[in-house]
Amino acid sequence: MGSMQTGQTDAELIHRIRKGEHTLFACLVERYQSYVFTLVLRQMGNREDAEEVAQDVFVKAYRSLADFRGDARFSTWLYTIVKTSCATFLRRKRPVINSLDKVELAADTQNPAETRSRHDALNRAIRLLSPEDAQVLTLFYQGEQTLEEIGRIMGLETNTVKVRLHRARHRLREVIEKHYRRESIN
Repeated sequence: MGSMQTGQTDAELIHRIRKGEHTLFACLVERYQSYVFTLVLRQMGNREDAEEVAQDVFVKAYRSLADFRGDARFSTWLYTIVKTSCATFLRRKRPVINSLDKVELAADTQNPAETRSRHDALNRAIRLLSPEDAQVLTLFYQGEQTLEEIGRIMGLETNTVKVRLHRARHRLREVIEKHYRRESIN
């Protein structure tokens, strides 16, 4: 029975959940867990806080599912919840986060065990970028959003998103070359 649910579109699942099949929300969580977690982790900088906020995002999404009008993709709607949840959490905790994140990054670039996959290195490189750059890259690659959708989320013109994405890619390349050149040679 579980496999039947996976073939359904988000809209079909949401329709059934609203009609009372609440257990189907687990399918949406499963579908968007890593997307939400990746977005949240970028903002938080540490797994513990990210896990707490990601859970909070799904709780809020479940509670406000009735507000989802379906005029944007579910992932786009979910992203707006991620944004407000992160902002709320960081407002309460801000001063510690930034300094911790820098120390953590400095430490783990010197730890060879931490460099085991290019994915980790890429994620760390993105965390070194400005929040705006990280946001546009994450939405484009992780969320697979179109430039139009990213524009709607970030409140920008599509053209501005294009320029930002181009600049963010350029900065990411610089960061990777500067911090990870040694690793890629080995």
